[in-house]
Amino acid sequence: MDSDNTRKQIVILGSTGSIGTQALEVISEHPEQFEAYALTANNRVDLLIEQARRFMPDTVVIANEAHYPRLKEALRDLPIKVYAGAAALEQVAGAGPVDVVLTAMVGYSGLKPTIRALQAGKDIALANKETMVVAGEIINGLALKHHAAILPVDSEHSAVFQCLEPGNPIEKIILTASGGPFRTYSEEALRFVTKEQALRHPNWQMGAKITIDSASMMNKGFEVIEAKWLFGVSPEQIEVVVHPQSIVHSMVQFRDGSVKAQLGLPDMKLPILYAFSYPRRLKTAYPRIDFPKVASLSFEHPDLHKFRNLALAYEAMNRGGNMPCVLNAANEVAVSAFLSDAVGFVAMSDLIEYTMSKADFIATPSYEDYVCSDAQAREIARSYLTTL
Repeated sequence: MDSDNTRKQIVILGSTGSIGTQALEVISEHPEQFEAYALTANNRVDLLIEQARRFMPDTVVIANEAHYPRLKEALRDLPIKVYAGAAALEQVAGAGPVDVVLTAMVGYSGLKPTIRALQAGKDIALANKETMVVAGEIINGLALKHHAAILPVDSEHSAVFQCLEPGNPIEKIILTASGGPFRTYSEEALRFVTKEQALRHPNWQMGAKITIDSASMMNKGFEVIEAKWLFGVSPEQIEVVVHPQSIVHSMVQFRDGSVKAQLGLPDMKLPILYAFSYPRRLKTAYPRIDFPKVASLSFEHPDLHKFRNLALAYEAMNRGGNMPCVLNAANEVAVSAFLSDAVGFVAMSDLIEYTMSKADFIATPSYEDYVCSDAQAREIARSYLTTL
Protein backbone atom coordinates (compact mmCIF):
# COMPACT_ATOMS: atom_id res chain seq x y z
CA MET A 1 0.00 0.00 0.00
CA ASP A 2 1.01 3.62 -0.40
CA SER A 3 1.84 5.86 2.51
CA ASP A 4 -1.72 6.85 3.42
CA ASN A 5 -2.76 3.17 3.36
CA THR A 6 -5.98 3.83 1.46
CA ARG A 7 -5.39 3.38 -2.24
CA LYS A 8 -5.14 -0.11 -3.71
CA GLN A 9 -1.88 -0.67 -5.53
CA ILE A 10 -2.58 -2.16 -8.97
CA VAL A 11 -0.23 -3.95 -11.34
CA ILE A 12 -1.48 -3.99 -14.93
CA LEU A 13 0.07 -6.79 -16.94
CA GLY A 14 -0.63 -5.62 -20.47
CA SER A 15 -1.35 -1.94 -19.88
CA THR A 16 -1.22 -1.01 -23.58
CA GLY A 17 -3.93 -3.43 -24.71
CA SER A 18 -7.69 -2.89 -24.78
CA ILE A 19 -8.33 -4.05 -21.20
CA GLY A 20 -5.18 -2.37 -19.88
CA THR A 21 -5.99 1.03 -21.34
CA GLN A 22 -9.55 0.85 -19.98
CA ALA A 23 -8.20 -0.17 -16.57
CA LEU A 24 -6.08 2.99 -16.56
CA GLU A 25 -9.21 4.99 -17.36
CA VAL A 26 -10.85 3.39 -14.30
CA ILE A 27 -7.84 4.34 -12.16
CA SER A 28 -7.90 7.92 -13.48
CA GLU A 29 -11.62 8.18 -12.68
CA HIS A 30 -11.05 6.97 -9.08
CA PRO A 31 -7.65 8.38 -8.05
CA GLU A 32 -8.62 8.32 -4.39
CA GLN A 33 -9.21 4.56 -4.55
CA PHE A 34 -6.55 3.13 -6.87
CA GLU A 35 -2.97 3.73 -7.91
CA ALA A 36 -1.02 2.14 -10.76
CA TYR A 37 1.98 0.52 -9.06
CA ALA A 38 3.40 -1.10 -12.20
CA LEU A 39 2.63 -1.10 -15.92
CA THR A 40 3.87 -3.66 -18.43
CA ALA A 41 3.73 -4.12 -22.19
CA ASN A 42 5.12 -6.45 -24.81
CA ASN A 43 6.01 -4.25 -27.80
CA ARG A 44 4.04 -0.99 -27.67
CA VAL A 45 6.84 0.99 -26.09
CA ASP A 46 5.64 4.46 -27.17
CA LEU A 47 2.26 4.02 -25.50
CA LEU A 48 3.92 2.55 -22.40
CA ILE A 49 6.12 5.64 -22.18
CA GLU A 50 3.06 7.87 -22.48
CA GLN A 51 1.22 5.91 -19.78
CA ALA A 52 4.23 5.97 -17.44
CA ARG A 53 4.62 9.72 -17.72
CA ARG A 54 0.93 10.24 -17.00
CA PHE A 55 0.40 7.74 -14.16
CA MET A 56 3.89 7.78 -12.59
CA PRO A 57 4.01 4.13 -11.51
CA ASP A 58 6.77 2.77 -9.32
CA THR A 59 7.85 0.35 -12.08
CA VAL A 60 7.45 -0.28 -15.81
CA VAL A 61 8.43 -3.45 -17.65
CA ILE A 62 8.75 -4.07 -21.39
CA ALA A 63 8.69 -7.77 -22.22
CA ASN A 64 10.54 -7.36 -25.52
CA GLU A 65 14.06 -6.55 -24.37
CA ALA A 66 14.88 -4.89 -27.70
CA HIS A 67 12.75 -1.92 -26.62
CA TYR A 68 14.50 -1.49 -23.24
CA PRO A 69 17.02 1.20 -24.30
CA ARG A 70 14.30 3.43 -25.74
CA LEU A 71 12.09 2.97 -22.66
CA LYS A 72 14.96 3.62 -20.25
CA GLU A 73 16.08 6.76 -22.09
CA ALA A 74 12.53 8.17 -22.37
CA LEU A 75 11.93 7.84 -18.62
CA ARG A 76 15.40 8.69 -17.30
CA ASP A 77 14.21 12.05 -15.93
CA LEU A 78 11.59 10.34 -13.76
CA PRO A 79 11.94 8.24 -10.55
CA ILE A 80 10.45 5.18 -12.27
CA LYS A 81 12.18 1.80 -12.19
CA VAL A 82 12.54 0.36 -15.71
CA TYR A 83 13.01 -3.34 -16.45
CA ALA A 84 12.72 -5.71 -19.40
CA GLY A 85 12.12 -9.40 -20.05
CA ALA A 86 9.88 -12.23 -18.92
CA ALA A 87 11.58 -12.63 -15.53
CA ALA A 88 10.92 -8.98 -14.70
CA LEU A 89 7.23 -9.44 -15.54
CA GLU A 90 7.01 -12.28 -13.05
CA GLN A 91 8.87 -10.35 -10.36
CA VAL A 92 6.70 -7.26 -10.59
CA ALA A 93 3.56 -9.44 -10.41
CA GLY A 94 4.65 -10.62 -6.98
CA ALA A 95 6.03 -7.31 -5.70
CA GLY A 96 5.55 -6.56 -2.01
CA PRO A 97 3.27 -3.47 -2.00
CA VAL A 98 0.87 -4.82 -4.63
CA ASP A 99 -2.78 -5.48 -3.77
CA VAL A 100 -4.28 -6.53 -7.13
CA VAL A 101 -2.70 -7.85 -10.30
CA LEU A 102 -4.75 -7.30 -13.45
CA THR A 103 -3.75 -10.02 -15.91
CA ALA A 104 -4.57 -8.38 -19.23
CA MET A 105 -1.82 -10.02 -21.29
CA VAL A 106 -2.90 -11.92 -24.38
CA GLY A 107 -2.76 -15.71 -24.57
CA TYR A 108 -0.47 -18.27 -22.95
CA SER A 109 2.07 -15.59 -21.99
CA GLY A 110 -0.11 -14.62 -19.02
CA LEU A 111 0.28 -17.97 -17.24
CA LYS A 112 3.66 -17.62 -15.51
CA PRO A 113 3.14 -14.07 -14.17
CA THR A 114 -0.27 -15.14 -12.81
CA ILE A 115 1.32 -18.10 -11.05
CA ARG A 116 3.98 -15.83 -9.54
CA ALA A 117 1.37 -13.35 -8.31
CA LEU A 118 -0.67 -16.10 -6.67
CA GLN A 119 2.42 -17.54 -5.01
CA ALA A 120 2.94 -14.10 -3.48
CA GLY A 121 -0.66 -14.06 -2.23
CA LYS A 122 -1.82 -11.29 -4.56
CA ASP A 123 -5.46 -11.01 -5.61
CA ILE A 124 -5.93 -11.53 -9.33
CA ALA A 125 -8.25 -9.46 -11.51
CA LEU A 126 -8.45 -12.08 -14.24
CA ALA A 127 -8.80 -10.85 -17.81
CA ASN A 128 -6.44 -13.43 -19.32
CA LYS A 129 -8.88 -16.31 -19.76
CA GLU A 130 -6.19 -18.51 -21.33
CA THR A 131 -4.61 -18.86 -17.89
CA MET A 132 -7.65 -20.79 -16.62
CA VAL A 133 -8.13 -22.61 -19.93
CA VAL A 134 -4.57 -23.95 -19.92
CA ALA A 135 -4.02 -24.64 -16.22
CA GLY A 136 -7.21 -24.03 -14.24
CA GLU A 137 -6.55 -26.76 -11.71
CA ILE A 138 -3.09 -25.42 -10.89
CA ILE A 139 -4.37 -21.83 -10.65
CA ASN A 140 -7.21 -22.80 -8.31
CA GLY A 141 -4.82 -24.78 -6.14
CA LEU A 142 -2.43 -21.85 -5.81
CA ALA A 143 -5.24 -19.42 -5.00
CA LEU A 144 -6.48 -21.73 -2.24
CA LYS A 145 -3.00 -22.38 -0.85
CA HIS A 146 -1.97 -18.73 -0.73
CA HIS A 147 -5.39 -17.29 0.24
CA ALA A 148 -5.60 -15.16 -2.91
CA ALA A 149 -8.86 -14.15 -4.59
CA ILE A 150 -9.51 -14.60 -8.29
CA LEU A 151 -11.85 -11.81 -9.40
CA PRO A 152 -13.16 -12.27 -12.96
CA VAL A 153 -12.94 -9.35 -15.38
CA ASP A 154 -14.56 -10.96 -18.43
CA SER A 155 -18.04 -9.43 -18.58
CA GLU A 156 -19.68 -12.88 -18.61
CA HIS A 157 -17.80 -14.27 -15.64
CA SER A 158 -18.13 -11.03 -13.72
CA ALA A 159 -21.88 -11.32 -14.31
CA VAL A 160 -21.97 -14.85 -12.94
CA PHE A 161 -19.81 -13.79 -10.00
CA GLN A 162 -22.24 -10.96 -9.19
CA CYS A 163 -25.22 -13.36 -9.34
CA LEU A 164 -23.85 -15.94 -6.89
CA GLU A 165 -25.60 -16.56 -3.59
CA PRO A 166 -23.50 -17.98 -0.73
CA GLY A 167 -25.01 -21.25 0.45
CA ASN A 168 -27.13 -21.74 -2.67
CA PRO A 169 -25.49 -24.13 -5.15
CA ILE A 170 -25.53 -23.37 -8.86
CA GLU A 171 -27.77 -25.59 -10.95
CA LYS A 172 -26.69 -24.06 -14.26
CA ILE A 173 -24.58 -21.20 -15.60
CA ILE A 174 -25.93 -19.54 -18.74
CA LEU A 175 -23.20 -17.68 -20.61
CA THR A 176 -24.41 -15.20 -23.19
CA ALA A 177 -22.66 -14.65 -26.51
CA SER A 178 -23.26 -11.81 -28.95
CA GLY A 179 -22.85 -14.21 -31.86
CA GLY A 180 -20.24 -11.92 -33.38
CA PRO A 181 -20.37 -10.36 -36.84
CA PHE A 182 -21.18 -13.64 -38.64
CA ARG A 183 -24.13 -14.89 -36.61
CA THR A 184 -26.45 -14.93 -39.63
CA TYR A 185 -23.89 -16.10 -42.20
CA SER A 186 -24.32 -19.45 -43.95
CA GLU A 187 -21.59 -22.10 -43.67
CA GLU A 188 -20.65 -21.38 -47.28
CA ALA A 189 -20.40 -17.62 -46.68
CA LEU A 190 -18.06 -18.18 -43.72
CA ARG A 191 -15.49 -19.66 -46.09
CA PHE A 192 -15.02 -16.25 -47.72
CA VAL A 193 -14.79 -14.13 -44.57
CA THR A 194 -11.87 -11.69 -44.54
CA LYS A 195 -9.84 -10.57 -41.57
CA GLU A 196 -11.15 -7.01 -42.09
CA GLN A 197 -14.71 -8.29 -41.67
CA ALA A 198 -13.77 -10.45 -38.67
CA LEU A 199 -12.13 -7.51 -36.90
CA ARG A 200 -15.39 -5.50 -36.92
CA HIS A 201 -17.26 -6.68 -33.83
CA PRO A 202 -20.84 -5.35 -33.64
CA ASN A 203 -20.89 -4.58 -29.90
CA TRP A 204 -17.42 -4.55 -28.30
CA GLN A 205 -14.10 -2.78 -28.93
CA MET A 206 -11.31 -5.28 -28.28
CA GLY A 207 -7.82 -6.25 -29.39
CA ALA A 208 -7.27 -8.19 -32.63
CA LYS A 209 -6.75 -11.63 -31.03
CA ILE A 210 -9.89 -11.60 -28.86
CA THR A 211 -11.94 -10.02 -31.68
CA ILE A 212 -11.08 -12.90 -34.02
CA ASP A 213 -11.77 -15.39 -31.20
CA SER A 214 -15.15 -13.76 -30.69
CA ALA A 215 -15.96 -13.96 -34.41
CA SER A 216 -15.09 -17.68 -34.47
CA MET A 217 -16.77 -18.29 -31.06
CA MET A 218 -13.53 -19.72 -29.68
CA ASN A 219 -13.66 -16.91 -27.15
CA LYS A 220 -16.96 -18.32 -25.89
CA GLY A 221 -15.43 -21.79 -25.81
CA PHE A 222 -12.61 -20.49 -23.65
CA GLU A 223 -15.15 -18.82 -21.38
CA VAL A 224 -16.97 -22.12 -20.92
CA ILE A 225 -13.75 -23.80 -19.79
CA GLU A 226 -12.91 -20.82 -17.59
CA ALA A 227 -16.36 -20.96 -15.97
CA LYS A 228 -15.83 -24.60 -15.05
CA TRP A 229 -12.75 -23.71 -13.00
CA LEU A 230 -13.91 -20.37 -11.62
CA PHE A 231 -17.24 -21.63 -10.31
CA GLY A 232 -16.60 -25.31 -9.67
CA VAL A 233 -19.25 -26.67 -12.03
CA SER A 234 -19.30 -29.58 -14.46
CA PRO A 235 -19.43 -29.15 -18.26
CA GLU A 236 -23.10 -30.23 -18.21
CA GLN A 237 -23.92 -27.25 -15.99
CA ILE A 238 -22.71 -24.65 -18.51
CA GLU A 239 -24.99 -23.51 -21.32
CA VAL A 240 -24.22 -20.96 -24.02
CA VAL A 241 -27.00 -18.85 -25.51
CA VAL A 242 -26.62 -16.27 -28.26
CA HIS A 243 -27.88 -12.85 -27.19
CA PRO A 244 -27.17 -10.30 -29.94
CA GLN A 245 -27.95 -7.20 -27.86
CA SER A 246 -25.16 -7.89 -25.29
CA ILE A 247 -27.28 -6.40 -22.49
CA VAL A 248 -27.65 -9.55 -20.38
CA HIS A 249 -24.04 -10.42 -19.63
CA SER A 250 -24.78 -13.87 -18.19
CA MET A 251 -27.14 -15.69 -15.83
CA VAL A 252 -27.19 -18.20 -12.98
CA GLN A 253 -29.97 -20.73 -12.48
CA PHE A 254 -30.51 -22.14 -8.99
CA ARG A 255 -32.00 -25.47 -7.91
CA ASP A 256 -35.41 -23.98 -7.24
CA GLY A 257 -35.60 -22.87 -10.88
CA SER A 258 -34.95 -19.20 -10.21
CA VAL A 259 -32.64 -17.39 -12.65
CA LYS A 260 -30.60 -14.30 -11.80
CA ALA A 261 -29.11 -12.16 -14.57
CA GLN A 262 -26.65 -9.27 -14.53
CA LEU A 263 -27.44 -6.56 -17.06
CA GLY A 264 -25.54 -3.55 -18.30
CA LEU A 265 -24.49 -1.67 -21.40
CA PRO A 266 -21.49 -3.16 -23.24
CA ASP A 267 -18.66 -1.46 -21.36
CA MET A 268 -15.63 -3.35 -20.02
CA LYS A 269 -14.88 -0.61 -17.49
CA LEU A 270 -17.77 -1.88 -15.34
CA PRO A 271 -16.35 -5.38 -14.67
CA ILE A 272 -12.83 -3.94 -14.36
CA LEU A 273 -14.02 -1.48 -11.71
CA TYR A 274 -15.96 -4.18 -9.85
CA ALA A 275 -12.88 -6.43 -9.74
CA PHE A 276 -10.78 -3.56 -8.40
CA SER A 277 -13.32 -2.37 -5.81
CA TYR A 278 -14.87 -5.72 -4.73
CA PRO A 279 -16.84 -6.16 -2.52
CA ARG A 280 -17.84 -2.49 -2.77
CA ARG A 281 -19.53 -0.75 -5.69
CA LEU A 282 -18.19 2.71 -6.45
CA LYS A 283 -20.22 5.54 -7.90
CA THR A 284 -19.70 6.16 -11.62
CA ALA A 285 -21.00 8.46 -14.33
CA TYR A 286 -21.17 5.64 -16.87
CA PRO A 287 -24.25 5.57 -19.12
CA ARG A 288 -27.28 3.71 -17.71
CA ILE A 289 -29.60 1.38 -19.59
CA ASP A 290 -32.69 3.10 -21.00
CA PHE A 291 -34.95 0.05 -21.11
CA PRO A 292 -37.62 1.43 -23.47
CA LYS A 293 -34.85 2.11 -25.99
CA VAL A 294 -33.58 -1.46 -25.70
CA ALA A 295 -36.97 -2.57 -27.05
CA SER A 296 -36.29 -6.31 -27.00
CA LEU A 297 -33.89 -8.94 -25.69
CA SER A 298 -33.57 -12.09 -27.79
CA PHE A 299 -31.88 -15.44 -27.19
CA GLU A 300 -31.07 -18.38 -29.45
CA HIS A 301 -29.01 -21.56 -29.48
CA PRO A 302 -25.49 -21.31 -30.96
CA ASP A 303 -24.93 -23.19 -34.22
CA LEU A 304 -22.17 -25.68 -33.43
CA HIS A 305 -21.93 -26.80 -37.05
CA LYS A 306 -21.15 -23.32 -38.32
CA PHE A 307 -19.02 -22.38 -35.32
CA ARG A 308 -17.03 -25.54 -34.73
CA ASN A 309 -14.58 -23.85 -32.37
CA LEU A 310 -17.22 -23.80 -29.65
CA ALA A 311 -17.80 -27.53 -30.14
CA LEU A 312 -14.04 -28.16 -30.06
CA ALA A 313 -13.78 -26.26 -26.77
CA TYR A 314 -16.50 -28.43 -25.23
CA GLU A 315 -14.64 -31.51 -26.52
CA ALA A 316 -11.38 -30.32 -24.95
CA MET A 317 -13.12 -29.59 -21.64
CA ASN A 318 -14.80 -32.98 -21.58
CA ARG A 319 -11.54 -34.79 -22.34
CA GLY A 320 -9.77 -32.75 -19.67
CA GLY A 321 -6.10 -33.14 -18.82
CA ASN A 322 -3.84 -31.17 -21.14
CA MET A 323 -6.35 -30.98 -23.98
CA PRO A 324 -7.54 -27.41 -23.23
CA CYS A 325 -3.85 -26.39 -23.28
CA VAL A 326 -3.52 -28.01 -26.73
CA LEU A 327 -6.70 -26.26 -27.86
CA ASN A 328 -5.36 -22.87 -26.78
CA ALA A 329 -1.95 -23.31 -28.40
CA ALA A 330 -3.47 -24.46 -31.70
CA ASN A 331 -5.89 -21.54 -31.65
CA GLU A 332 -3.11 -19.00 -31.09
CA VAL A 333 -1.30 -20.39 -34.15
CA ALA A 334 -4.57 -20.41 -36.14
CA VAL A 335 -5.48 -16.81 -35.31
CA SER A 336 -1.97 -15.57 -36.10
CA ALA A 337 -2.13 -17.42 -39.44
CA PHE A 338 -5.56 -15.97 -40.23
CA LEU A 339 -4.40 -12.43 -39.46
CA SER A 340 -1.44 -12.91 -41.81
CA ASP A 341 -3.68 -14.35 -44.56
CA ALA A 342 -2.08 -17.80 -44.31
CA VAL A 343 -5.32 -19.64 -43.53
CA GLY A 344 -9.03 -19.02 -44.08
CA PHE A 345 -11.66 -18.37 -41.43
CA VAL A 346 -13.23 -21.84 -41.52
CA ALA A 347 -9.83 -23.53 -41.92
CA MET A 348 -8.84 -22.27 -38.46
CA SER A 349 -11.16 -24.92 -37.02
CA ASP A 350 -9.61 -27.57 -39.28
CA LEU A 351 -6.16 -26.69 -37.95
CA ILE A 352 -7.31 -26.82 -34.32
CA GLU A 353 -9.14 -30.13 -34.77
CA TYR A 354 -6.11 -31.67 -36.48
CA THR A 355 -3.78 -30.53 -33.70
CA MET A 356 -6.05 -31.96 -31.01
CA SER A 357 -6.12 -35.29 -32.83
CA LYS A 358 -2.30 -35.50 -33.06
CA ALA A 359 -1.12 -34.10 -29.73
CA ASP A 360 -0.13 -36.40 -26.87
CA PHE A 361 -2.84 -36.67 -24.22
CA ILE A 362 -1.85 -36.31 -20.55
CA ALA A 363 -4.65 -36.99 -18.07
CA THR A 364 -3.07 -35.33 -15.01
CA PRO A 365 -0.53 -32.80 -16.26
CA SER A 366 2.01 -30.93 -14.17
CA TYR A 367 3.12 -27.40 -14.99
CA GLU A 368 6.06 -28.83 -16.92
CA ASP A 369 3.62 -31.01 -18.89
CA TYR A 370 1.65 -27.89 -19.85
CA VAL A 371 4.83 -26.23 -21.11
CA CYS A 372 5.66 -29.29 -23.22
CA SER A 373 2.07 -29.65 -24.47
CA ASP A 374 1.97 -26.01 -25.51
CA ALA A 375 5.21 -26.37 -27.46
CA GLN A 376 4.16 -29.65 -29.10
CA ALA A 377 0.75 -28.31 -30.12
CA ARG A 378 2.29 -25.23 -31.72
CA GLU A 379 4.71 -27.42 -33.66
CA ILE A 380 1.88 -29.65 -34.90
CA ALA A 381 -0.24 -26.64 -35.85
CA ARG A 382 2.59 -24.97 -37.75
CA SER A 383 3.39 -28.19 -39.58
CA TYR A 384 -0.27 -28.37 -40.65
CA LEU A 385 0.03 -24.90 -42.16
CA THR A 386 2.85 -26.08 -44.41
CA THR A 387 0.48 -28.60 -46.03
CA LEU A 388 -2.03 -25.96 -47.15
